[in-house]
Amino acid sequence: MARTVWDSTVGKKTVMAVSGVIMLLYLVVHLYGNLKVFFGLQEIDDYAVWLRNLGRPFMHHMWTIWLTRAVLVVAVVAHAVSAYQLSRRDIGARPSKYAHKKPRATYATRTMRWGGVILGLFIVWHILDLTTGTVHPGGFQDAHPYENIVDTFSTWYGNVIYIVAMLALGLHIRHGFWSAAQTLGVGSRSRDRALKATANVLALLLTAGFISIPVGVMTGLVS
Repeated sequence: MARTVWDSTVGKKTVMAVSGVIMLLYLVVHLYGNLKVFFGLQEIDDYAVWLRNLGRPFMHHMWTIWLTRAVLVVAVVAHAVSAYQLSRRDIGARPSKYAHKKPRATYATRTMRWGGVILGLFIVWHILDLTTGTVHPGGFQDAHPYENIVDTFSTWYGNVIYIVAMLALGLHIRHGFWSAAQTLGVGSRSRDRALKATANVLALLLTAGFISIPVGVMTGLVS
């Protein structure tokens, strides 16, 4: 039954929708934590230590973080694979181009594919920069996000990569939220306007919130 559901277009769209919602919820929490950088070094560094001990004594040190990472990896892989397969299926169903193109889709819809590629590459860079410290421009310090954030956004390329990725994220959320609502049966004609407005607000708040961090470093508000 699982294989039958997965092989169907509806099944793949459902996997995309559910995994997208999981990642969206994580982004909201992640942004909330990151914005603590504006309250000073001690605030966000203490938050990082608290995350590592979240759930204790029931959960061991770092177990909650690793569990969250495992869920996110599954969500990202499921989202990417289903998106790729749906894209290939769509192309296969229409092997020849239309004689006349009618650009009815929104800009966000037309850029979902390359936006997903940008976000995938950004996730790899972001992990190597601020999680493992492999490509971090300064002296990476584990459990000291304030110093690491300042190091990253003190470089021009760190700012460019991050801001471009967050703009792509905003477009992705703007279309993806509404599309997921339709797939999961939440959408309807009467709710369409409210869902689109919610998608726009979420995309705007998350994009502006994440971009405010490198801007804070660049302007000296975070230093």
